[in-house]
Amino acid sequence: MSSELTEEEMRHALFGDADTSTPAAAHVPIESIAAPAVVTPATSPVKKRIAKAFTPRLRVVLRVGNEFEGETFEMTYEADTMSTLLAEQEATKAARKKFRYVEVVSVKPI
Repeated sequence: MSSELTEEEMRHALFGDADTSTPAAAHVPIESIAAPAVVTPATSPVKKRIAKAFTPRLRVVLRVGNEFEGETFEMTYEADTMSTLLAEQEATKAARKKFRYVEVVSVKPI
């Protein structure tokens, strides 16, 4: 059996007989077609406000000051993470921008 087919045999295998083609669309006179209607866009519906997904937050309480064993202040920092270590690091980094001495007092979930 020969594995090489002619182009005509391939067309016949893929598409079938050419005699069974679909009939062409009937010609419709232009007068019978209605004019296209102009559609005005309706006002956009008011979008409902989607509630934000719950973001895990931790509150870090720090004791900060600029003098060694001097006057200290309590500062709170809210971190958007569940990792207490990462929350402590972020809070300490933020506090070091203003204060020289930073001590972490507590880390609690909100």
